[in-house]
Amino acid sequence: MQLNVFSTSLVHFWLAVLLFVTPRMFAQHALEGPLESHLRTAELSLQQLYSSDRFPNVTVAMDGTVLAFWNGVQVRRSTDGGVTWSEPISVGPGFMGGGVIVDESSGDILAFVESHHPPAEVTLYRSTDHGQTWSKQATEIRPNSLGHVPSMHMNDHGITLRHSAQKGRLIRATRWYAGQNDRSKWSEHYTNAMFSDDGGQTWQASEPFPAFGTGEAAIAELSDGRLYYNSRRHWAPEGENPLRRWSAISNNGGQTWTDLKFCQVLPDGDQHRSYGLMGGLVRLPVQDKDILIYSNIISPEGRRNGHVWASFDGGQTWPIQRQIFAGNFAYSSLDAGRPNTPSQGWIYLLFEGGPQGGGTMAKFNLAWILEGEKTGDGVIPDWVIR
Repeated sequence: MQLNVFSTSLVHFWLAVLLFVTPRMFAQHALEGPLESHLRTAELSLQQLYSSDRFPNVTVAMDGTVLAFWNGVQVRRSTDGGVTWSEPISVGPGFMGGGVIVDESSGDILAFVESHHPPAEVTLYRSTDHGQTWSKQATEIRPNSLGHVPSMHMNDHGITLRHSAQKGRLIRATRWYAGQNDRSKWSEHYTNAMFSDDGGQTWQASEPFPAFGTGEAAIAELSDGRLYYNSRRHWAPEGENPLRRWSAISNNGGQTWTDLKFCQVLPDGDQHRSYGLMGGLVRLPVQDKDILIYSNIISPEGRRNGHVWASFDGGQTWPIQRQIFAGNFAYSSLDAGRPNTPSQGWIYLLFEGGPQGGGTMAKFNLAWILEGEKTGDGVIPDWVIR
């Protein structure tokens, strides 16, 4: 059979479509998947990734590469779902800013590094190869209505919005130190967020989280496009209890925060002091479901006894919890694997502490959490019980 010039051109056209359009379509389609991959045989494993220092952030690249960021700032990569890990790779000199974001529109990864403990100068680094190499990215951070340009340290990973009217927006939790990180200023501190609609070139700071004395937080987007914000609090007015987490909601893509809630069931650090503890938060990539996982500690004194909690209604109730590690457990960060990659169905928790100390990666699944202890706060829905 012979092809004329017109037919040949059509063949070339459709080959181009397959080569350049289809991968993006597949990438978009694979952002969320079915529940079944999270309900395989229950499993938990612990693996030391760093022997010293602190400040974790974990995120999963578009190809499923798991990225474990740490302190100074460096990252270790796993391309096999968290079985083996690369040697540490330098992102850039300075101090971990947290809030690492995978841009799900481009596949690039953005990491924030501060020159020292904030308030401090911020440098944004970009990787276009799933965390193998990093280069400086010029950026501008614009203040909120109060004139405040936020600091980065120390919040959980950021996200790309998938479901809201602002689809494609990059957003991460940030914080305002009121000029310095000093006890005398704690009542003026607040968490908030910053977001970018141009791939990280410029960022807009949001209005404050509706509770002061807050710092170190995490954001998850719900399936209806609302944003769920969960924050540490290390100061509260006399008579208020700051030993549990605080949450709020955004209905406008992270510009403002409302519906402040005191989360009675979720601890905020060890309970003998009003200081709180950075915790992790992630929404599992399950289509049309709002399964949230949260990490912190259950401890009357000392940073130890790390647990995770699961919510099946977008953070309204947290009916089940399970212990990760009974010993030392401090700051933690959470992310979930991506559908159709080696990371599919897994939850990754990078925390300070563990059997050998330093930085430990816990790898587990929802099936493992479901074998935990009921909290009495709501019920596990029938659709998650197999």
